[in-house]
Amino acid sequence: MHKAIMVMGVSGAGKSTIAAGLASALGGVFLDGDDYHPKGNVDHMAAGYPLTDDMRWPWLDQLAAAVNASRQDQITVFACSALKRSYRDYLRAAVPDLQIAYLDAPYEVVSARLSVRQNHYMPTSLLDSQFAALEIPATPDACVSIDQPVPDIIGALVSVL
Repeated sequence: MHKAIMVMGVSGAGKSTIAAGLASALGGVFLDGDDYHPKGNVDHMAAGYPLTDDMRWPWLDQLAAAVNASRQDQITVFACSALKRSYRDYLRAAVPDLQIAYLDAPYEVVSARLSVRQNHYMPTSLLDSQFAALEIPATPDACVSIDQPVPDIIGALVSVL
Protein backbone atom coordinates (compact mmCIF):
# COMPACT_ATOMS: atom_id res chain seq x y z
CA MET A 1 0.00 0.00 0.00
CA HIS A 2 1.31 3.43 -0.96
CA LYS A 3 1.54 6.59 1.10
CA ALA A 4 -1.58 8.69 1.84
CA ILE A 5 -1.17 12.38 2.64
CA MET A 6 -3.97 14.73 3.68
CA VAL A 7 -3.52 18.47 3.09
CA MET A 8 -5.80 20.19 5.58
CA GLY A 9 -6.87 23.66 6.63
CA VAL A 10 -9.69 26.16 6.39
CA SER A 11 -11.58 26.90 3.20
CA GLY A 12 -9.52 29.20 1.03
CA ALA A 13 -6.17 28.09 2.45
CA GLY A 14 -5.24 26.53 -0.89
CA LYS A 15 -5.72 22.87 0.03
CA SER A 16 -6.67 21.73 -3.46
CA THR A 17 -3.93 23.71 -5.21
CA ILE A 18 -1.26 22.57 -2.77
CA ALA A 19 -2.43 18.95 -2.62
CA ALA A 20 -2.56 18.70 -6.44
CA GLY A 21 0.94 20.18 -6.71
CA LEU A 22 2.26 17.90 -3.98
CA ALA A 23 0.76 14.85 -5.68
CA SER A 24 2.41 15.85 -8.93
CA ALA A 25 5.76 16.45 -7.24
CA LEU A 26 5.61 13.02 -5.58
CA GLY A 27 4.44 11.23 -8.71
CA GLY A 28 1.09 10.42 -7.15
CA VAL A 29 -2.58 11.14 -7.64
CA PHE A 30 -4.70 13.96 -6.20
CA LEU A 31 -8.19 13.55 -4.74
CA ASP A 32 -10.28 16.56 -3.74
CA GLY A 33 -12.29 15.86 -0.62
CA ASP A 34 -14.97 18.27 -1.81
CA ASP A 35 -15.78 15.87 -4.66
CA TYR A 36 -17.02 13.29 -2.13
CA HIS A 37 -19.62 15.49 -0.43
CA PRO A 38 -23.20 14.36 -0.98
CA LYS A 39 -25.31 16.90 -2.87
CA GLY A 40 -27.21 17.73 0.32
CA ASN A 41 -23.98 18.84 2.01
CA VAL A 42 -23.02 21.05 -0.92
CA ASP A 43 -26.50 22.60 -1.05
CA HIS A 44 -26.40 23.19 2.71
CA MET A 45 -23.06 25.03 2.52
CA ALA A 46 -24.03 26.94 -0.63
CA ALA A 47 -27.04 28.24 1.31
CA GLY A 48 -24.63 29.67 3.88
CA TYR A 49 -24.89 27.03 6.60
CA PRO A 50 -21.96 25.13 8.10
CA LEU A 51 -22.15 21.34 8.13
CA THR A 52 -23.03 19.49 11.30
CA ASP A 53 -20.96 16.57 12.56
CA ASP A 54 -23.77 14.20 11.54
CA MET A 55 -23.47 15.50 7.98
CA ARG A 56 -19.70 14.98 7.93
CA TRP A 57 -19.37 11.32 8.96
CA PRO A 58 -20.85 9.80 5.76
CA TRP A 59 -18.70 12.19 3.69
CA LEU A 60 -15.56 11.18 5.58
CA ASP A 61 -16.45 7.50 5.06
CA GLN A 62 -16.73 8.04 1.30
CA LEU A 63 -13.48 9.98 1.20
CA ALA A 64 -11.55 7.42 3.25
CA ALA A 65 -12.79 4.60 0.99
CA ALA A 66 -11.66 6.50 -2.11
CA VAL A 67 -8.24 7.24 -0.60
CA ASN A 68 -7.69 3.63 0.43
CA ALA A 69 -8.71 2.38 -3.02
CA SER A 70 -6.43 4.87 -4.75
CA ARG A 71 -3.41 4.20 -2.60
CA GLN A 72 -3.43 0.56 -3.60
CA ASP A 73 -1.79 1.65 -6.84
CA GLN A 74 -0.04 4.95 -6.12
CA ILE A 75 0.80 7.68 -3.63
CA THR A 76 -2.45 9.51 -2.90
CA VAL A 77 -2.60 13.12 -1.76
CA PHE A 78 -5.99 14.52 -0.85
CA ALA A 79 -7.41 17.84 0.23
CA CYS A 80 -9.79 17.85 3.19
CA SER A 81 -10.59 20.57 5.69
CA ALA A 82 -10.57 18.15 8.67
CA LEU A 83 -10.84 21.15 10.98
CA LYS A 84 -11.63 19.22 14.16
CA ARG A 85 -9.37 16.72 15.85
CA SER A 86 -12.24 14.21 15.87
CA TYR A 87 -12.38 14.33 12.05
CA ARG A 88 -8.63 13.80 11.78
CA ASP A 89 -8.77 10.95 14.32
CA TYR A 90 -11.61 9.39 12.31
CA LEU A 91 -9.60 9.60 9.09
CA ARG A 92 -6.43 8.30 10.78
CA ALA A 93 -8.41 5.26 11.96
CA ALA A 94 -9.87 4.71 8.48
CA VAL A 95 -6.69 5.41 6.47
CA PRO A 96 -3.72 3.51 7.93
CA ASP A 97 -0.46 5.48 8.26
CA LEU A 98 -2.11 8.72 7.11
CA GLN A 99 0.25 11.70 7.04
CA ILE A 100 -1.18 15.15 7.74
CA ALA A 101 0.07 18.41 6.25
CA TYR A 102 -1.47 21.45 7.92
CA LEU A 103 -1.71 24.71 5.98
CA ASP A 104 -1.33 27.51 8.50
CA ALA A 105 -3.56 30.23 7.07
CA PRO A 106 -3.84 33.74 8.53
CA TYR A 107 -7.45 34.97 8.58
CA GLU A 108 -6.66 38.11 6.57
CA VAL A 109 -4.97 36.15 3.77
CA VAL A 110 -7.83 33.66 3.51
CA SER A 111 -10.48 36.37 3.63
CA ALA A 112 -8.82 38.19 0.74
CA ARG A 113 -8.63 34.97 -1.28
CA LEU A 114 -12.27 34.06 -0.67
CA SER A 115 -13.46 37.54 -1.66
CA VAL A 116 -12.20 36.99 -5.23
CA ARG A 117 -12.83 33.24 -5.58
CA GLN A 118 -15.49 32.33 -8.12
CA ASN A 119 -17.48 29.19 -8.89
CA HIS A 120 -17.15 27.61 -5.46
CA TYR A 121 -20.03 26.58 -3.24
CA MET A 122 -18.35 27.79 -0.03
CA PRO A 123 -19.42 31.39 0.61
CA THR A 124 -17.16 33.90 2.32
CA SER A 125 -19.82 34.22 5.02
CA LEU A 126 -18.77 30.81 6.39
CA LEU A 127 -15.15 31.82 6.98
CA ASP A 128 -15.76 32.76 10.61
CA SER A 129 -17.33 29.35 11.25
CA GLN A 130 -14.26 27.70 9.69
CA PHE A 131 -11.90 29.46 12.08
CA ALA A 132 -14.26 28.85 15.01
CA ALA A 133 -14.26 25.10 14.28
CA LEU A 134 -10.51 24.87 13.61
CA GLU A 135 -8.61 22.84 16.16
CA ILE A 136 -5.01 23.32 15.08
CA PRO A 137 -3.24 19.95 14.95
CA ALA A 138 -0.83 19.54 17.86
CA THR A 139 1.48 17.23 15.93
CA PRO A 140 0.98 17.38 12.17
CA ASP A 141 3.51 15.54 10.03
CA ALA A 142 4.13 18.88 8.31
CA CYS A 143 3.03 22.47 8.90
CA VAL A 144 3.60 25.29 6.45
CA SER A 145 2.40 28.88 6.26
CA ILE A 146 0.37 29.77 3.17
CA ASP A 147 1.75 33.30 3.19
CA GLN A 148 4.39 32.41 0.56
CA PRO A 149 4.47 31.33 -3.10
CA VAL A 150 2.80 27.99 -3.95
CA PRO A 151 6.05 26.40 -5.28
CA ASP A 152 7.74 27.20 -1.96
CA ILE A 153 4.89 25.60 0.01
CA ILE A 154 5.01 22.47 -2.13
CA GLY A 155 8.81 22.33 -1.89
CA ALA A 156 8.67 22.58 1.89
CA LEU A 157 6.12 19.76 2.07
CA VAL A 158 8.11 17.53 -0.28
CA SER A 159 11.21 17.95 1.87
CA VAL A 160 9.34 17.00 5.06
CA LEU A 161 7.05 14.29 3.75
